Amino acid sequence: MPAPLALPALALVLSPTLALAPLVGGAGSSACEPSPADDVVRIVVAADGSGDATGAQEAVDLAPTDFAGRVEIVFEPGRYAGRVVVDPAHQRLSFLGSTGDPADVVITDDRAAGTPRPGGGTWGTSGSASVTIQGADFRAEAVTFENAFDEAAHPELTGHQAVAVKTAADRVAFENVRFLGNQDTLYLDSPSATTPGRVYVHDSYVEGDVDFIFGRATAVLDDTTINALPRASDPSGYVLAPSTSAGFARGFLVIDSAIVSDARDGSYYLGRPWHPSSAPDNNPRAVVRDTQLGTYLKTDPWTTMSGFDWTAGSNAEHDNRGPGAVVNEHRPQLSDAEAADHEIDDYLAGADGWAPQAKPAKQSKPAKR
Repeated sequence: MPAPLALPALALVLSPTLALAPLVGGAGSSACEPSPADDVVRIVVAADGSGDATGAQEAVDLAPTDFAGRVEIVFEPGRYAGRVVVDPAHQRLSFLGSTGDPADVVITDDRAAGTPRPGGGTWGTSGSASVTIQGADFRAEAVTFENAFDEAAHPELTGHQAVAVKTAADRVAFENVRFLGNQDTLYLDSPSATTPGRVYVHDSYVEGDVDFIFGRATAVLDDTTINALPRASDPSGYVLAPSTSAGFARGFLVIDSAIVSDARDGSYYLGRPWHPSSAPDNNPRAVVRDTQLGTYLKTDPWTTMSGFDWTAGSNAEHDNRGPGAVVNEHRPQLSDAEAADHEIDDYLAGADGWAPQAKPAKQSKPAKR
């Protein structure tokens, strides 16, 4: 057992059997909980000052960086404003909502890529993120991540990219989480162009309108509702914008999910390939399978971006359903044999056998937004 930690006023639990009282609503007993052999440090965040911290960044800063177990940051209901960075030294952190309903805990900020930065310049897309995750083995459950930037209120800004969460780490898992924003809501990145980062999003909700699930991570969105918001300024929207590095075996997998929208028929693209200026030779890839699609989709839903087109085999569908699941010459389909190579384990297991989807039976919980 490690020596006692010099942390003020923290609820510290060190037990080989993980003798923790479960959180109300089940937030302590999910796919994101640590194994019974782990020791746990628990930090409580409460806006009224009754916990160990009053904000998310304060709680991250309190978390030890030399602790071999998991640090559970438990949020009491409230809105927690301010930019949050989980740096690479803070590994094995969990953000847990205390009630089990993600609407009760909102971690939010309000900035866009074009927002002026103190000292000069602008924040840029990465800097706009409300929450940036750089520490490996991060987990979140029953919380909401929001970028509250209002595009209509800032016509003077040219950069409206406003990220709710940017991941730049390996083995990141989200369970029963909401990601709220418009352009570039969920940025699934990796530590570097040559270092893969695996991300698992399960039983969650993502909303946006332009490239709102994007990046070079190897990422799975499973049993998740993806809401393509109608756009007032332009009738076309874009759901996925992978930027998979050429050396990465996998890009994005959307599986057993639903992409919903109130946008007009034929107004949305399913995806387009993002080639950042620093990576013109990357190989963006996405597979959407066993997923509900609607009539908001265009008949040719994969399109170009900045002059780059999809290459053969870089995007595909399989066994989708709903009125938008049209099969035509513009929509490559995986055969059953090919689809067998695009299961969750194929994307996430890696050399270490990571399996965040190994979980107990789903329990009922409040409906997501």
